[in-house]
Amino acid sequence: MTLYSFFKYLHSGFRYVVLILILLAIIQALAGLFGKKAYTDGNRKLNLFAMISAHTQLLIGLVLYFLSPFVQFNAQTMKQADTRYWTVEHLTMMIFALVLITIGHSRSKKAVLPEAKHRAIVVFYLLAVVVILAAIIQSHRPLFGISA
Repeated sequence: MTLYSFFKYLHSGFRYVVLILILLAIIQALAGLFGKKAYTDGNRKLNLFAMISAHTQLLIGLVLYFLSPFVQFNAQTMKQADTRYWTVEHLTMMIFALVLITIGHSRSKKAVLPEAKHRAIVVFYLLAVVVILAAIIQSHRPLFGISA
């Protein structure tokens, strides 16, 4: 197994941890928002772990970025759909999703009312999931399964 294939499998598999934590945080925040529940320490921890997992996924992805044969910096990069996607578009979309998650977590921490805390998580984490899923679909790789 090469270093590239190791990081590709790690990055591909770890996305499930990230998506599950983010979806759980959204579900928990929706329940808190519509159920008018308090914002608990459990909410805070889940939201934090979801954000940390997304940041970890970015770090794994950055290592993969510099190992990948699909990432190229030459005159043909922007003319070829595959190399443009892996060199520019995937990275940009995922950083944007990570920024949304980080903003949502930050706003949730700063909000005073429980409803505002839950709403910040729902809005920003949900927007991030949409961006993440769009990026995965745009890759033309299967949404489920480990990318080979």
